[in-house]
Amino acid sequence: MKICLRYLGDPGYQQGIGQELGVSQATVSRTVDRVVNYQPWQSIYTFPTAIGVIDCTHIGILKPNRHGNEYINLKGKPTLNVQATCDAREMFTSVDVSWPGSVHDSRIWRNSQTRSQLINKANLYYLAMTVLVLNHALQKSYSRCRNKLS
Repeated sequence: MKICLRYLGDPGYQQGIGQELGVSQATVSRTVDRVVNYQPWQSIYTFPTAIGVIDCTHIGILKPNRHGNEYINLKGKPTLNVQATCDAREMFTSVDVSWPGSVHDSRIWRNSQTRSQLINKANLYYLAMTVLVLNHALQKSYSRCRNKLS
């Protein structure tokens, strides 16, 4: 999903996007094609209690005059750290664009409305990358599926 979001946010050259994200141009192409042409991930990966996927991505911005250093991410660029969730139809179910780039993904998750809505729901999960702190509402995606969920 991150690859597709990056491509759709700024549809430049797939090879450049691949280099930026550490994947091949072919992976970018296949990922964008799979998401845009829709293939439900629940039918592919058999996670029956997964209600969606979640990830964070950095969106480049101009450095604000006020509190500008808070927006500098680990790569030294001013960004917003955006958390997004998608359902099995690969439709966005939530997007949070309120966090500066210096904030870690796990802090965004801990403070998200999405997490608070799942606190008392048993057996419902979001598939997530390992960077998020796992708890009852997150399930680590299997590493063999990593590229398929990207």
